[in-house]
Formats: sequence, C-alpha cells, structure tokens
Amino acid sequence: MPSNANRQFLDFEKPIKDLIDEIEKLKHASEHKKIDYSEMISKLDQQILERRKEVTQNLTAWQKVQLSRHPDRPYTMKYIQNMTTNFVELFGDRNVKDDKAMIGGFAMLEGETVMVIGQQKGINTKTRQLRNFGMANPEGYRKALRLMRLAEKFNKPIITLIDTPGAYPGLEAEERGQGEAIARNIYEMIRLKVPVICVIIGEGASGGALGIGVGDRVYMMENTWYTVISPESCSSILWRSWDKKELAAEQLKLTANNMKEFGLVDGIIPEPAGGAHWDYMEAAQILKEYLVKVLQELKPIPPEERINQRIEKFGKMGFWQEVSENAPAQLQGKTN
Repeated sequence: MPSNANRQFLDFEKPIKDLIDEIEKLKHASEHKKIDYSEMISKLDQQILERRKEVTQNLTAWQKVQLSRHPDRPYTMKYIQNMTTNFVELFGDRNVKDDKAMIGGFAMLEGETVMVIGQQKGINTKTRQLRNFGMANPEGYRKALRLMRLAEKFNKPIITLIDTPGAYPGLEAEERGQGEAIARNIYEMIRLKVPVICVIIGEGASGGALGIGVGDRVYMMENTWYTVISPESCSSILWRSWDKKELAAEQLKLTANNMKEFGLVDGIIPEPAGGAHWDYMEAAQILKEYLVKVLQELKPIPPEERINQRIEKFGKMGFWQEVSENAPAQLQGKTN
C-alpha cells in the first residue's frame, strides 16, 4: 500500500489530499523545531477518516468508474497475497502461450484449497505493458478454462476476480478466436460441477468480464462497474466524442447498486472508507469473509442441483419494455 506521500488522488479526493499535506507539514515542522504536534496530527487523522467516508457517500456513476481505475487500487495479485496462503501460480494454455493478463493457481483460503483466477493489471509502465493493461487474449481465457477444469478434476472450488477494461480487441486476438474462447468459457462455466464464485474487484467490461464471470454467485465490490461497454467507448459511438462519458456512465446504469437492482449480481461487498485503495489488508479481509461464508453455503449443494440453479439463474436474467408508437420520443430511443 503506498505511503501518504506517494499516494495519487482523484479530483474529488482533493479534500483528503489537503489534510494529508497539512499532516506532512506538521511532521516536518516537528522534526526541525522539536515541537510536539502529535495531538493536532491525531485530530487531522480523524478528519481524514471522516472525509474518506464523505467522499464515497454520493458518488456519480462516472466517479465510481474513476475510483474503480484508481492507480493505487489493489489488483488480483494483491488480494491473493492478502487473503490466501500457499498460492501456486500455474501458467500457459497448453496451446499458444502464457497470457500475463490472466493469472491463476491453487491457494489456501482459511485452510481450504481453492482455485483463484483473475485478470491482473500492471503497477507501473513496464508491468502494464507486460500484463497488457489487464486485457486478456484468447489464450488467457483458454488458460482460465484449463485451470477451471483442473479444479473440477480435484473437486476444488473456483474463485474468479474480475478487473478488466475488456478482452484485447487486436486483430491477432480475433484471428486466434477471441469470441469463441469467451463463448466457450461461458458455456463450460455453466456446467462446472464445483462451486464457482465471481467477484468484480475493479472494472467489469463486456465479454472480457463475462469470460470468467459465470458462477453460482456473482458479487461486485462497492466501487466497481459492470456493463457491456466502457463509458468512453459508448460516448464515442453515440456522440462521436469522449466528452459525453459522464452522461454515458449514468445512462449505462453500470454501478453495483444498479446491477443489484437489475438482478444481475447477487450482492455488493463493502470496501474500506474511501475505497479499497486506502487499506489493502482491510479490503482483502472483507472479501475473504464473504468468500468463506458463501463457500460454506454452496458446498453442501449436490453438483447437478448446483448446475441447474446456475442455468436457471442466468437464464432468467434481463428484462424488456415494449414501447407503443404513441410513447414519448425518449422512450423510443430518439434523440435530438
């Protein structure tokens, strides 16, 4: 977790930054002037905690998108490190190559062996390029499926951690069967005999998320988003510009609350005050408690019944509204 001096701040986090800057000034003055400012620093620390809570109380959809992409936000590997032990990473799809944007392997979660799979973004320029910014190629999804089948073979539960701006859209990815790889994963995940829990820990975009997003339970962390397209791409399609990304984010209804209301996710996992980037250990502990509890609920269910419940769950998702010719133009999808 970055120190306060090395933290990066979003625009709406400026009130927190101002308080942290004030603390740093007091600490500097205390060292040079030999004056005890500990009481003032303690009060400012309390104010920071209060500001962290206030900042995330009434976020817009676009601000939630920004928070999900926060440069200090923990990624899949950080959660694995902080909530599991004995993680053994497995590599390769046994066909083309190893995709660094998709990671996975066996780990111990509260004394139980589980298979953990997720997209991994880089923490600096070099590793972002290595991880392809969390955008997996077809071999990444085929690696994920290989690991899921391995978990099924040994009767071990599967946990997927979703954090991607989308599957890699390059020509070479399409040539190697990107669409087929994602569709195959969706088809096979529906039929897995072991418990499957999916959690969106950051960005949940399009087929890139769906490729590891089919499970008995699907959860979103509090400050994440889940939809068919990013707000920027939606804005560029509808308005030929990224300038309408805030409006697009609102119209896409992509927040955790929206998804829960629509019945597309089963629950929302809270984050530390201000977001997961403020306390990696607390964020991982909260997620761990949810995972352990849900695994205990799923394990007693017979495999065939679990599969049928999964099919029914995803089969009844979605709703529609028929619009008459006399309906207002807005409901008919017409815009000025």
